[in-house]
Amino acid sequence: MSNHLKNEHSPYLQQHADNPVDWYPWGDEAFQKARKEHKPIFLSIGYSSCHWCHVMEHESFEDQKTAEILNKYFISIKVDREERPDIDKHFQDVYQLMNGRPGGWPTSIFLTEELKPFYSATYIPDEPKYGMMSFSSLLEIIADKYKNEKATLVDEADKILRHLNPKEDKIQATKLDESIIGRVIEQAKQLFDNQDGGFNKAPKFPQASTLDLLLDIYKLTDDKETLNMALFSLSSMAKGGLRDLVDGGFCRYSTDNEWLVPHFEKMTYDNALLSSVYVKAYHATGNHFYKDVAFETLDFMIEKMSEDKLFYSASDADTEGEEGKYFVYSYDKALRSFEKAGIPSKAHKKLAEALHITKEGNFEGKNIVRVDDPKSIDIPYYKEAIEALKKRREKRTYPFIDKKVIVSWNAMMITSLFRASRVDSRFLKPAMKSLDKLLHTMYINSQLFHSTLIGKKPKIHAFLEDYAYLSETLIEAYESTLDETYLITAQKLVNSAIEKYYEHGKWKFSRGEFETNADIYDSSYPSSVSTMLWVLYSISSLVDIVYKKFVFKTLEIYSYDVMRQPISTPKMSKMVIRYLKDDIIIKAKEKKLKLHITDIDKLSYPFTLIKGDHNDGYMLCNSNSCFGHEKEFDGIIKILEKR
Repeated sequence: MSNHLKNEHSPYLQQHADNPVDWYPWGDEAFQKARKEHKPIFLSIGYSSCHWCHVMEHESFEDQKTAEILNKYFISIKVDREERPDIDKHFQDVYQLMNGRPGGWPTSIFLTEELKPFYSATYIPDEPKYGMMSFSSLLEIIADKYKNEKATLVDEADKILRHLNPKEDKIQATKLDESIIGRVIEQAKQLFDNQDGGFNKAPKFPQASTLDLLLDIYKLTDDKETLNMALFSLSSMAKGGLRDLVDGGFCRYSTDNEWLVPHFEKMTYDNALLSSVYVKAYHATGNHFYKDVAFETLDFMIEKMSEDKLFYSASDADTEGEEGKYFVYSYDKALRSFEKAGIPSKAHKKLAEALHITKEGNFEGKNIVRVDDPKSIDIPYYKEAIEALKKRREKRTYPFIDKKVIVSWNAMMITSLFRASRVDSRFLKPAMKSLDKLLHTMYINSQLFHSTLIGKKPKIHAFLEDYAYLSETLIEAYESTLDETYLITAQKLVNSAIEKYYEHGKWKFSRGEFETNADIYDSSYPSSVSTMLWVLYSISSLVDIVYKKFVFKTLEIYSYDVMRQPISTPKMSKMVIRYLKDDIIIKAKEKKLKLHITDIDKLSYPFTLIKGDHNDGYMLCNSNSCFGHEKEFDGIIKILEKR
């Protein structure tokens, strides 16, 4: 029998529609029931490809006895964090405040009937372990306290809410200067893993925005160590494990330092951001390896993770309740695949060894395919082996795909396609068609929406990240085509974002039901504030300098945090460097510029834009004035190389 989630669009909520727990979606029906029956609310936040969300569902939400306790004493609400990032952001802040550390998913929050939070956790086991009591025991204790000590819980909840929304917000400003560049390099070196690449220890995330920043700093400083940190990380991540050598695409993060054992879910944002960074590494080095990894990733996303020109949000780590089952191989079956592919039997053993396929396995007795040096694979029958392993996968059940379309994540993906199109024109049409489809589907009567399912009408209005990332894509589209309509639409979106979310240098992530502040810190992907500032600066350079004042005011407010710890805010730090160095805009007749669109990313200065104009030859300008004129594009290259 279905609960109250049966009519919801979200694939994550649909996963829970047949639980014995009487789940409600977030909304008035659940709130009114809680008030009417004087029951606390159990709020569970997760997403469809989250491994530990599945574990808690199987252990507790599918368990009849646990469901009976929840249904008797609580009103239970399920939220898809990808569908409602505003609710998730608010309660992640609540969790951090209560526990003194960042949260995660599933997020488990207990609220009063007036929606005041009084207890928070992440995954809660079904029996006592990890130093935690069982979920059912916790439910009974909370139900008892709510009945007999409600005033105490409400008092605690009020304290939390006062801390969450302080009346006075002190601002510490500091001077923005180019010492930030040296500080980024120094902090990156301190965190860098010299043995396996990347930053910090396991669990290790790709941190695409940090790698992107280092590649730009290399262009500005010619500091080889900075370049090497980025390239070594990108090479290490490409060995196999985090990167799927068989199907293509990157998993979300690695559970070890070596990038070998990932959490196997594949997120659209990771694959978008990483493909962009690999393209940038190709421009920095000319090494085709980086380009090949980028293109393989984009091809994977187009083939497996898109429909009708739009991109799905994620694919699952689990198959048939088992993590990684689709991705791994036993030694015997791998060799059988080689045999079926016609690979000579005398080559099997060495081939398996080169692919790190052993009888013992490197993941729970099975094998994740991996190579020692992805930059120069000199393994006999390598391509045939990968194809054979792919064929074996074709017989398996593909992991669940969340077919939700999220504007910000689609925009990241389309941005990567445009950047790749300036290397290989085959990506240009897919990029343009996807952008047109996204605008047609999600930007209706000048109103931007956040997410939907393909073929469904969107209902959830956009957040700051959607305006920021979609505007960024439109700038990339203009830089790749010189079609002014992209620039006009970007300006229109930016104006709406300023009106909705900007206030005296600070930005809101969401308004309305949950008014949440936008962060400057890059988490799974770059912050919406830094992305919006990036767009505003581009619009300032390309359209109207008036937008620069919004950039400066925001940078001033956050200057202390960014200058002190720039490695924690990579895209914001990159924005500070861009602001201090300024843009260079190359202006020429459209016909002339179009001949050099593919050259822009190769230029020695990272903050270079092109703009259609009516002058003869090529004008070189910054955001305030023009300072050079060359008849030929080669002259532009020489001037930039001297800077």
